[in-house]
Amino acid sequence: MSDSPSAPNARTQSAQNTAKVVVHFRPTGNAPILKQNFFKITSSYRFQTVIDFLRKQLNVQPATGEVLLLYVNSAFVPAPDEIVGNLHQCFHDAKGDLVINYATTAAWG
Repeated sequence: MSDSPSAPNARTQSAQNTAKVVVHFRPTGNAPILKQNFFKITSSYRFQTVIDFLRKQLNVQPATGEVLLLYVNSAFVPAPDEIVGNLHQCFHDAKGDLVINYATTAAWG
């Protein structure tokens, strides 16, 4: 018998690639407030996608020197190449949401 990939494994991988993570954005300090704080983001995306998405939502232009800092659980700044699903798995809150605080000035170490 040969070990070949089975259809259920292929479906499981496909489901993981399209799985969504609920991200809760919370403003910190004098950061602008979003009209909507909860978004569903594909878990296979890199954190850089979250940064770009939030910059677009808040109309923050890095070319003009505007700064936007994102913190997971008010504690640390993830690397831009970190996978959103991994962050969610390790740091989700009691409701199952990935909480991301954002600020325009440094808020936490």
